[in-house]
Amino acid sequence: MKIALMDSGIGLLAATAAVRRLRPDADLVLSLDPDGMPWGPRTPEDLTERALAVAEAAAAHRPDALIVGCNTATVHALPTLRARLEPALPVIGTVPAIKPAAAGGGPLAIWATPATTGSPYQRGLIEEFADGAKVTEVPCPGLAEAVEHADEAAIDAAVAAAAALTPEDVTTVVLGCTHYELVHERIREAVQRPGFPPLVLHGSAGAVAAQALRRIGARPDPGAPAEGTLTVLLSGREGVLPAPALAYEEGRILGAVSPAR
Repeated sequence: MKIALMDSGIGLLAATAAVRRLRPDADLVLSLDPDGMPWGPRTPEDLTERALAVAEAAAAHRPDALIVGCNTATVHALPTLRARLEPALPVIGTVPAIKPAAAGGGPLAIWATPATTGSPYQRGLIEEFADGAKVTEVPCPGLAEAVEHADEAAIDAAVAAAAALTPEDVTTVVLGCTHYELVHERIREAVQRPGFPPLVLHGSAGAVAAQALRRIGARPDPGAPAEGTLTVLLSGREGVLPAPALAYEEGRILGAVSPAR
């Protein structure tokens, strides 16, 4: 089994680690775009063009499924990617986990990039899935970039700024950017209020990994031999994981995966 994941940078690590945990025997292809990152400030048309090139580089390695490990790319490029690659290659997008978060009933906050916060896309998800729950949209300027470069001071500053915008009665936080899942415990510590119940965080990585397996008719098998290989593509060129990836547990898990031969 071979699973490919794509993003402009290391935001795909959370979903990749989730796939790794579910199927240690799966070969992994990570397709990144260091030449074109960040994707967020690009026009939808330009972003779609970059994403399509990254997806086709991954598709050349003949994976069984392709995960779009980026919320922004899912918003703008998923229809084009599916039109180009499916049905031969199932393409799985990443959507903020608003529906399961709202099921908890309490006030919730959605942390997302400034471009996504307040966007028609996110507002549409809130209207469709929040089920009447009180929702606060929290922009997180600079957080994805800080995580991408493993800049500890910038991460702390961005998390603190977003936490200050998060209402005190919030019981649940939706992590609306895949980069944020790499620092979820720091977000928890910043938002948790004394005397309140433990904060619930909702990311997308686990659900996306499980959906990829379902799309190809495979079952989770965490006990399978850890024999899966790793191929890293950097704007189409074979390379290695970017150094900042190893600052995170999810990256270190992948550091133990053998390179493809």
